[in-house]
Amino acid sequence: MNKHKLKLLLLDILFLIFLVFVDQFTKYIAVLKLKSKPAFNIIDGVLEFNYLENRGAAFGMLQNQKIFFVFVALVFLGVIAYVLIKVPDEKKYNKLHILLVLIAGGAIGNLLDRLRLDYVVDFIYIVLINFPIFNVADMYVTFSTVILVIQVLFVYKENDFNFLSFNQKKFRELK
Repeated sequence: MNKHKLKLLLLDILFLIFLVFVDQFTKYIAVLKLKSKPAFNIIDGVLEFNYLENRGAAFGMLQNQKIFFVFVALVFLGVIAYVLIKVPDEKKYNKLHILLVLIAGGAIGNLLDRLRLDYVVDFIYIVLINFPIFNVADMYVTFSTVILVIQVLFVYKENDFNFLSFNQKKFRELK
């Protein structure tokens, strides 16, 4: 691995640490200021902070499935780590690095909650559309996944991901 690639991976790790810190800090503040208190209005009828201990996934699905969520998060984190290590250190992949680190940051933020507390701290509620209560980690995952899908569908070309395919020649040599 060359020096530029190592620098890029180090930046990924530093960015990841920052993202997890921001997520955990906002959840800490939410527990401190919102737990056992009425919702705090930010924009009347639009946005409020409302504390919730979420033992499920988005929209309250799969309640109390901690082991499943931990397993899925670890698999996703493994895949993200693999891709970040394999991705070429070309400029066209910089957005891919950012998006994957954002997804990993969200996964780790919620994983830490599940491991420490057995639930995820949620506190952001969009009243206007009655959207399920969420947190900063959820925003990382949601926004970056949407942008990643758009990038894969409309920006990157099919052969831009050849770095992920197995080298058939090396594979045959292993047999």
